[in-house]
Amino acid sequence: MDTLETERALYEKGYYAVAGVDEVGRGPLAGPVVCAAVILPLEEETRILGIDDSKKLSPKKRDALAALIKECARAYCIAEVDEKTIDEINILQATRLCMKKAVEGLSVPPDFVLTDGNMKLDISFAQKSIVKGDATVCSIGAASILAKTYRDGLMKEYDKMYPHYGFARNMGYGTAEHIRAIGEKGLCAIHRRTFTTKFSASKGNPPLADT
Repeated sequence: MDTLETERALYEKGYYAVAGVDEVGRGPLAGPVVCAAVILPLEEETRILGIDDSKKLSPKKRDALAALIKECARAYCIAEVDEKTIDEINILQATRLCMKKAVEGLSVPPDFVLTDGNMKLDISFAQKSIVKGDATVCSIGAASILAKTYRDGLMKEYDKMYPHYGFARNMGYGTAEHIRAIGEKGLCAIHRRTFTTKFSASKGNPPLADT
């Protein structure tokens, strides 16, 4: 997925700043949902080779591509919505809010926004959702890489604060190790309460593990 076919087709229609948007972290039991928006240059000499759905790339390849994307992009923005907000408004609405924050945080205002999946945003820009866009549209793939590398780094930092749960390995997802730790230690500050009730030691009022 090295071509910019979708973005160039929109350019031909008069859309000169096409932003791709994607999220990471809808499914984990802990941590924020993270979204990125990216406007890639369309010139052939600045084309970034190797962009793909972040899940298909090794950590080393993701990190290298993330650095290139940040260096070459016309604009990019990474946003997050924390676990408390996810619990308050649900993960779907939190993801929409996060994507909106990423789009509106771009230093270059987009005139067209491409989102992964089936996600209509509350934005003033023209938009289109593309199922599996992170694997077929270059700017969405770039956004998925930035969101994934940022969130992974964040979860590794949380692992230092809350070492019982294996966040550096599971990134907050519900692995057997993680669920077992919740049962033994209770919930820490970054756990999503609406995602973890059935796993916690005390279902009515889960204990807080700060260390």
